[in-house]
This record gives sequence, structure tokens and C-alpha cells, in this order.
Amino acid sequence: MKAWVVPGYTETRELGSGASGRVVLAVHDGTGIPVAVKYLSDRLRRDQAFVREFRAEARLLGGLHSPYVVGLYEYVEAPDGAAIVMELVDGIALRALLKQTGHTDPEPALVVLKGSLLGLAAAHRAGVVHRDYKPENVLVAADGTSKLVDFGIAAGHGTTPGVAGTPAYMAPEQWQGGPASPAADVYAATATFFECLTGRKPYTGQNLAELALQHIEAPIPEAEAPEPVRPLIRRGLAKHPEERPEDAEAFVAELERIARAAYGPDWEERGQRKLAALAALLPLLFPSAGAPPASTTAFATTSLWAPGRRGWLGAGAALVLGLLLVFTEAAATDLTGGATVQSARATTSAGPGAPGPVPSGAPSPSVSAGTSATPSPSASTSTSASASPSASASPSASVSVAPGPATPGAPAPTTPPGTAPTGTDPTTTPPTAEPPPSPVEVKAVTVTSFRQTDFTAAQVTLSVDASGPATVLLEWFSSDSRGTLGAAEGSMTFPASTAGTARTLTFSGQGCYWGVRATTTPAAGNGAATQQILTRRCEIR
Repeated sequence: MKAWVVPGYTETRELGSGASGRVVLAVHDGTGIPVAVKYLSDRLRRDQAFVREFRAEARLLGGLHSPYVVGLYEYVEAPDGAAIVMELVDGIALRALLKQTGHTDPEPALVVLKGSLLGLAAAHRAGVVHRDYKPENVLVAADGTSKLVDFGIAAGHGTTPGVAGTPAYMAPEQWQGGPASPAADVYAATATFFECLTGRKPYTGQNLAELALQHIEAPIPEAEAPEPVRPLIRRGLAKHPEERPEDAEAFVAELERIARAAYGPDWEERGQRKLAALAALLPLLFPSAGAPPASTTAFATTSLWAPGRRGWLGAGAALVLGLLLVFTEAAATDLTGGATVQSARATTSAGPGAPGPVPSGAPSPSVSAGTSATPSPSASTSTSASASPSASASPSASVSVAPGPATPGAPAPTTPPGTAPTGTDPTTTPPTAEPPPSPVEVKAVTVTSFRQTDFTAAQVTLSVDASGPATVLLEWFSSDSRGTLGAAEGSMTFPASTAGTARTLTFSGQGCYWGVRATTTPAAGNGAATQQILTRRCEIR
């Protein structure tokens, strides 16, 4: 039986395959644009729990639009198959580059770290934590630029999705099942940065129990890195998340200051040239080279429990027995980098020298409402893509939707969400050339006025600089400490177009300081707007 093909695309060759499906190089018939298409395996497509998680992941990543994250053109679901159509990146995985060169000079390592952090920063602004940053998930293009891929086990900031990640790069709190936080991504990015500089991972335990203890307790091996960048290693690999930069954006600011001081104002240009030269040593690994498809290995994985702060010694035997059973066949040869710890899912990873993984795709928020954003499988290839929002379909209809921004001439939606053209076979309906809608961008949200009007009331007005429809979440608090918002008093949501309307807030707390916080959906470029006032009841005269 002939395999299902996404309508409107002509396949050129297979780029890779594995337990979760296969990835092919294809051309969009209407525009001639080369793309990468990932097809889900029939086994996973029949797993309704997986499909729900696949869609939940897309909703979680729906706000990601960054030149440092591989983009998604379409998500297509039909009775005979499901696929995501992704931006084709003519590049190689950082893992392949390190395998060839061993390590890099500081400037190219800093360039890789900065580009990846900017991709992570886009995710963090949208409330998404990657949780699986590693060299396999960074693609280096021929010009020395890099892009972040594979959000297959991403989670919402503050959620507790369980222990997941790739052991060699997991932050201490990840091993202990702590809430997902941007600081964990900062840790993983720093571990990869260390590997670029030294040619080895920060910790190299012989089994998972030893590796976990090293990440949690062992000294930071900063002395092995060049002296000028040791402050970045110390900060990024700090054992406690509060001792690291709070998110990727904050870490970029530290990186640029240290890099400029150590290597001069043109460090980034020099580093990008060096990185491009290293990538040029591996021309046959680029998708444009027409190399044969990469074989993949499926890693059997499982979720780990989270022992208490002092429970590691008592649980050591169980950790070794339980985890080594899981990784005996799949990860015994590469416990520190090859296997991804992921909850009850099979992850595929490209063979030696192959570029990095492809994350799962993007259905509409209107489908599977209420499902949790949990990990989903992914296939590894150089044409990996991050997800962004689109629409999903009912089991009997074919749906193809373009999610958010696309490059000029990029593939367009085939049919409206949840429908198929009357009198046609939904699995063979070609796409129409409708341009995708422009994404809404919120540049800033600002508290323009906040004043007390009574002993229990205040008025606030906001301004929102947005390119289209957006919503505002306004929260208010009372506190006895300046600079701390304190106890929540209430919240409201309203269209950003009405932000300039004065709103009366009622306070019941007895705190001397009242505060407000405004956030937007999609997230504003400046994050959140906060302001605090000292009430007249507590004013010192």
C-alpha cells in the first residue's frame, strides 16, 4: 500500500526515519520552496493519547516566532496520515560538528551559545521551557548562524511535568522533578557551551545514579574552560536555579559583556566566520548535498521519580537498578548524551553525524481543549522545526493550516480548519494559495497611571503597543514591603484596545503598598508592566 503524502508537495528524498516516523525533503508545488515534511508513524497516529499531547505541544509553542528557532509552515492531519511541514535549514547539528572537530575556540562557542539563548529567550517570553537543550538540538547553517530545534518535551513555565531531559545536560532541579523553569534551560545551554570549549561534557558519570549526584553535588569544572569565560560557566552551571540568570535573555546580556571585554567588539563576527569554516568541513551532511537518508535509533525511555533532598543515598540502589534496566539496550553506549529521559514515549535520534531532531507540530487551540501540555516524540534530522499554532482535524476530515508567520511565498493553508471541500477526497485536495495571516506582535505594555482614590480603591490605566488584537491580564496586590507585590487581591482580563480606559480596583488587604501587574497575550516584548504605590493610610508625613 502506497504511503500517504501531504497534498501539494512533491517528495525528493528521505532525510531520516525512526520509531516516531520519517522525515523527507520535499518541494511545495505552488511555490517551488523546498521544505522538510515529517510524517508520523501509523503506530503513533493510532495512539489517541499521543495525538492529544502532540496537539497540546503545538498550543504550548504557538507564540514562538524567532529567527533563532526553526519554523513550521503547516500541520496536516487526515484519515490516512498526519504530518508537519517545516522550514528547511541547510545546516548540520552541533553534535556532528563537535564529533568532527572535538571542540571549538571561544568565539565560535560564544556565537553558538548566544544564538541558542536568543532562541530560548523567545520560548521563555512565551512561557515555554525547552527542557532538552543539547548539541543535537542546535543546527549550524553554512553561514555560521544557528537555530534551536526540537521542543518535543517542552513544558509551561512553573508546571511540574516530571523528570525529563537528556542526562548529561539536565539541571539539578530537573533530576529532582522540580517545576520547569528557564533557569534549567540556562544550565543545559551552559553545559553545551562547556562541551564546545573543552570537547567533553561537564560531568561524565558511569551510570545515571552517579551522573545525577554529580549534577547535584559535584564542583563546577570551570577550571577546564578558558579563563575569560569562566564567569559564564560558574553562573550557568550553578547548583541552585536562583543563582543562575533568571532566563536566557538575562544570560545573553552577561555573555555579550564578557565576550566584548575578553575578545573585543568584533568577537561575534569572528566567531561566526570560524563556525562557518568548521561547518564547511562536513559538506556531505547538509540536506542540499543529497546524502543518503540517515538511519535512526529508537531509545526506550521512562519517567523517573523525584526523591527528596536527602533521599539520594537511600534510593541509590533502586535508581541504578531501575534506570539501568530502562537504558540497557538503548542508552548503555551513551548514557551522558544519547538518550533522552522522557515520559513513556519513544524518541528517535539521527545516526552518527546526522543533524538534530525535529519537534512535533501544530494544531489549533480549538481542538482537544483542556489537555495538558506534555511531551511528545520527535524524529532527528537537520530539517528540524519548532512548532507554532495551526489547526487540527476531526478523524474524518483533512486539515492543513499555516501557523502564523511564514517567509514570502511559503506554503499556504489547504482548507479551513476542520473542513474539507465538498465532493472531494479530503486526503488529496491540493492546497490553495491563501497567504497566512500576519502574527500579532505586542511591543510593550505600560502602566500609565496608578493612583489611590479611596482607602480601599485605586484607579489604573494602561497602554499597549500592539499590531493587532491582543488581551491584557491585569492583577492587583497588597503588601507591607516595598518592591514585593505580596498577596493577590484580584484580576481581570480585557481587550488590549481598551487598555486606556481607567479601571477601578478594590483592595481588601491591609498592606501599606498596593501594586499592579499587567501582562499580555501574546507576550509583550518588554514582558510585564508593574507599578507599586504607598497608600495614604500608611504615608509617613
